[in-house]
Amino acid sequence: MMARNISVCKYNAIMPLRSYSTSFSVKGKVGIRLNFENEVKCLDDAVTLFHRMVRMKPLPVFGQLFKTMINMKHYASVISLFREMRKLDIPIDEFILNNVINNYCLMHRVDCAFSLLPIYLKSGIPFDVVTFTTLIRGLFAENKVINAIVLFKKLVRDKICEPDEIMYGTVINGLSKRGHTQKTLSLLRLMEQGNTKPNIYIYNIVIDAFCKDRHLDAAINLLNEMKQKGIPPDIVTYSSLIDGLCKLGQSEKVKTLLSEMVNLNIYPDVYIFTMVIDGLCKEGKIEDAEEVMKHMVGKGVEPDIMTYNAIMDGYCLRGQLYRAKRIFDVLIGKGIEPSIFSYNILINGFCKEKKVAEAMQLFVEISQKGLKPDTVTYNTILHGLFEVGRIGDAKRVYAEMLSVGPKPNICTHSTVIDGYFRYGLVEEAMSLFKKLERKRENTNIAFYTVVINGLCKNGKLDEAHSVFEKLSLIGLPPDVRAYNTMITGFCLQGLLDEANSMLRKMEKNRCLPNNVTYNVFVQGCLRWSKFSEMRTFMKEMADRGFSFDASTAGFLVNVVRENPSVLDMIPELHSKNKY
Repeated sequence: MMARNISVCKYNAIMPLRSYSTSFSVKGKVGIRLNFENEVKCLDDAVTLFHRMVRMKPLPVFGQLFKTMINMKHYASVISLFREMRKLDIPIDEFILNNVINNYCLMHRVDCAFSLLPIYLKSGIPFDVVTFTTLIRGLFAENKVINAIVLFKKLVRDKICEPDEIMYGTVINGLSKRGHTQKTLSLLRLMEQGNTKPNIYIYNIVIDAFCKDRHLDAAINLLNEMKQKGIPPDIVTYSSLIDGLCKLGQSEKVKTLLSEMVNLNIYPDVYIFTMVIDGLCKEGKIEDAEEVMKHMVGKGVEPDIMTYNAIMDGYCLRGQLYRAKRIFDVLIGKGIEPSIFSYNILINGFCKEKKVAEAMQLFVEISQKGLKPDTVTYNTILHGLFEVGRIGDAKRVYAEMLSVGPKPNICTHSTVIDGYFRYGLVEEAMSLFKKLERKRENTNIAFYTVVINGLCKNGKLDEAHSVFEKLSLIGLPPDVRAYNTMITGFCLQGLLDEANSMLRKMEKNRCLPNNVTYNVFVQGCLRWSKFSEMRTFMKEMADRGFSFDASTAGFLVNVVRENPSVLDMIPELHSKNKY
């Protein structure tokens, strides 16, 4: 279940209050106030009002019109009207400029936003913290992290403007979203040394970053630090911590935090209860999760669709599909509309247990309920149909997806091609593969590995090798899985020299073999009674710290059962590979 980023949501909610406080003055003169919310319902209204405003005496406040248009996402029109203002020599104030800069940043044109800075100098308008906070946010939005940090440091070093908590929050938030967790902590420490001290919002962002990085001890240390400094934690703080602990399966620590919350008169909401329920379900503690749900209802907190989804997912993970379906029926009985995610959970559960008839029934029901299957729905049902050999139904569902469904992704195509190969439909698999190649569909190494694997398993080793050799030419160097697939293909055909040559090529290309590589090779030696080669290979395997897996050990037991003399031929088995 996807967790919401509450701390960031609440942080962003306060940004407009500080960043864009409305100024109604133009060069010292008070402008005419207009009721933009009532007058502007669409772009045509905004443009008509603008042309009326330019003829008014005294001039009204244009910045508020721009802000209204920005909220309506008419970004290009804001730029057009701003340029018209410049041509008409209408005075520009800091409120207009800040809105236009924000507009460019929302368009992901921070370069254009910076080009407006000279207007401040020409018009004698001082730079303020709002301007630079907006620019920094724009840089982060375009993933220009280094530029954002350089600008922030320059502002502080050259004392261009004094950062406030909103600017600090913008920088810390930008860093945390891009995984620079330690830097967020460093910036918090920097704040402590200056005039602007970190507040609850700053701590929440840093705590959330540590929780997402699974550094829960550091996050809890920050919680304790807040308390010592007299900064009371809020529901956002606890949400991040509980989410992090649930993901790590630390349900006992979650109980402690919940008790602490209640003692501080901070009561869990439906989101926090759902996180706890989801965490318990992931740990397999579905009965405990049900108890938590009963408790939340007793406290007057009604479960929502995400709560029921979490419980359903928990039962599906344990294979208790009909209990999951019972929960599904309960939520419908309570008048809660199931989401496509609800259906996906059940369909996935039934498909995993190979109860595809029930999954198909749910699949059909989706459209009857006025919902639309998404890519996940189609991918899940396709995989389930291929698993049980319902090829005709799988083809029909795939055709439906191409016709009226969401656009298939690489996972869809991989599932279909793998399904075709599995049932010997090599020509159809290769036809689809070549069609996707011609259309230059988005592909990756995993997709090509499916094709290589399918060809190998259908005895088309030369074609598989041809596809494998093409990988580097198209900018997709083979990974260890691709190499292992090709080595497996050679071993299945008894081509152990070719398999060994592929292994050496793998090492030459700096793709290190893993335990699977060696086990595949050993199984090949056992299958084709190449015990001498196996003995040499086992020494290399042991030197690299690898050992037999369960599959190889089982294979060896069967070989020894039929030919006990194998143990005498390979004495290393007695000392280096216990099974």
